[in-house]
Amino acid sequence: MSEPVMKRMNIRISGLGGQGAVTAAHLLAMAANRMGKYSISNPFFGAEKRMAPAESYARIGPEKIFDRGELVYPDVIMVFHPQVITMQKSYTAPFYSGIKKGGLVIINTNVDLLTPDDHKRLEDNNVSVYNLDATTLALEIGGTELSTNMAMIGGCMGVTKVVDLPSMDAALQERFGKKYIASGGTATLDEAIKKKYAKKEQLIQKNNDTIHKAYELAEEWAKTSPYAPVYYEAA
Repeated sequence: MSEPVMKRMNIRISGLGGQGAVTAAHLLAMAANRMGKYSISNPFFGAEKRMAPAESYARIGPEKIFDRGELVYPDVIMVFHPQVITMQKSYTAPFYSGIKKGGLVIINTNVDLLTPDDHKRLEDNNVSVYNLDATTLALEIGGTELSTNMAMIGGCMGVTKVVDLPSMDAALQERFGKKYIASGGTATLDEAIKKKYAKKEQLIQKNNDTIHKAYELAEEWAKTSPYAPVYYEAA
């Protein structure tokens, strides 16, 4: 039996400056490339400052992708911060504007942030909503709120299977784990460099662990939820 084929997936990430929305899109695209898929990622933001609105986009598919720029009609929307919804800190209002029928919204929250009208509009378009407490996962596993984007990446992967865990593991190493190289007549490394490298490897491992845990939670939600969307079709 042939393997199922992934459809083209357009992902819009809405967050605030400093949350790593741009990095998240880049990592998804890098992991996709490692799987032999085609991808394009790009950011969209105004003033580059912390807590200002920030968006990024990842387009991933089985064929070459030529369009770039603002992603108006996403299949998946990832909301990195509650204020994107509660205070409309977003370049796209309402935050789910343009979402395709049968799409998915993943929100970093442990409570329901949507109004009755939001729920109705999304339900009318058969859009699934998955609330993932990414910040808590980041603090408990990654050890820092800065790992929130890693939890959100894992959540997206767990539901959509847009990229697999081994490819994301490799993308993390490629993005953050540039190894030092011994130089000079001897292979002796400066102790400070060793410590710096060890610290970097620990950070990568914590980020990786955060992704894996969020992936597990999201995968379980997708298996048990009657609203989880399907992104693959029979070959």
